[in-house]
Amino acid sequence: MSELVFFSGTMDSGKSTLALQTAHNHAARGRDGLLFTRQDRAGRAVISSRLGLEQAALEVDDRTDFWSEVIGRRLHGEPVDYVVADEAQFYAPAQVEQLARVVDELDVDVYAFGITTDFRARLFPGSARLVELADRVEVLQVKSLCWCGAVATHQARTVNGEMVVEGEQVLVGDTTAGATIAYEVLCRRHHMRHMTQTVARAQAVEPQTLQAAVEHEG
Repeated sequence: MSELVFFSGTMDSGKSTLALQTAHNHAARGRDGLLFTRQDRAGRAVISSRLGLEQAALEVDDRTDFWSEVIGRRLHGEPVDYVVADEAQFYAPAQVEQLARVVDELDVDVYAFGITTDFRARLFPGSARLVELADRVEVLQVKSLCWCGAVATHQARTVNGEMVVEGEQVLVGDTTAGATIAYEVLCRRHHMRHMTQTVARAQAVEPQTLQAAVEHEG
């Protein structure tokens, strides 16, 4: 039986790498699939991994109808056995519902990959609908790390190294240190304290000292 599976993790947890590996594994078994992405880091219609891997994909926008994309190909004799949907947090809830319909009515496996919450620690609408509808939600086993060494659970948007909690939900930035607008993964404690790596360094906070304080508070 086909499934809608949502693979979730923070930035740097290998979501796109797993998406590419999933597509490769299915293709190697002779299955035919479609790859989708939206606003990939490469700025092109590809699924790209920070490890340097990439594969061409169909770009999703507000007009994309997954049901029409899949059934249209089948009507023209093109088999579609699975769908890999990367950057799924940027999909509209209605598009997630289309993916669920593809699974239920066309017997196509759908593998969606994305982060769950935005820089404000609020659910992306697409991710929220995936959590509500998915047959399974899988948390990626590769753990991103906060600057303090703890497991990162949240994404932070920074402007000149300082965390911000207001602004548009989707805003292009970078993960490179020194970028004006950037993104950084943090543990919940430091996300709530707005303490990025830049701020911690400015305050001369050592990870070991901070971890000792955290354990003392606990």
